[in-house]
Amino acid sequence: MGKYFAVAIDGPAAAGKSTVAKRVAQALGALYLDTGAMYRAVGLYMLRHGVALDDIEGIKKHAAEARVDVKYVEGTQRVLLCGEDVSQAIRENAVSAAASAVSAVPAVRELLVARQREIAEGNVVVMDGRDIGTKVLPDAPVKVFLTASAEVRARRRFEELQSKGQDVPYEQLLEEIRQRDHNDATRAASPMVRAEDAALLDSSDLTVDQVVEAIVAMARAKKEAAR
Repeated sequence: MGKYFAVAIDGPAAAGKSTVAKRVAQALGALYLDTGAMYRAVGLYMLRHGVALDDIEGIKKHAAEARVDVKYVEGTQRVLLCGEDVSQAIRENAVSAAASAVSAVPAVRELLVARQREIAEGNVVVMDGRDIGTKVLPDAPVKVFLTASAEVRARRRFEELQSKGQDVPYEQLLEEIRQRDHNDATRAASPMVRAEDAALLDSSDLTVDQVVEAIVAMARAKKEAAR
C-alpha cells in the first residue's frame, strides 16, 4: 500500500466504535470509514434476496453481486448497495446478525478488505471494525481495541433502538451481543482479536468525550513522533 496515516479502532459489537471513530476523525481532520456498515450492506443484500445466513456457498456465490460503495456527503459517510443509499436500512436490528454471518465468509472479507484499503490509500483515515489493526491495516500507526462489558453494551444498544422507535427487549439484545461476541471471536476468517500492539480501552465507565480525547491524544503523539 501507499503512504497513509491510520487510526484503527477494533472491538466487539456495540462498544461505541462508530460514534467514537467519527469524532476522532473530525478532531484529526481525517477521513472516517465505518467498515462494519459495509458488512451490514452485504448482509442486507442476502436478506433481501433470500440467501440463508448459514448457506456459506450461497453467500459466496452472491457476494460479488452485492456492490457496496461509500460516498461522503458534507463529510458524512453514506453507504450504497447496488447504487441505493442504504445508510438507514442497514441499522435495523435484524441486519446485525446478517452482518456477523457474512463477515465470516472469506470471499466477502476479501472483496471488502480490498475496497477498504483502496479508500485508505494516500489518506489520513480512521477506520473501525473487528480486524482493522490485525488484517485490513496491520501497519496502522495507531491501534485501539475498544471494549465494554456485555451488559453496558446491551444497555447502550437498547437506548439507541428506543430512541429510533424500535422496541427490542434488553434481555434479547444482551443475548444477541453475547452470541455475536462468540461468533466474531471464534470464526475461522479473521476472528476478532486484539492486535499485539493495540492499546486496550475499556469504555464501561468512561464518557464518549473521555474515550475520544484518549484516542486523539494517542494519534497526535504518534504523528508528532514521526516528524
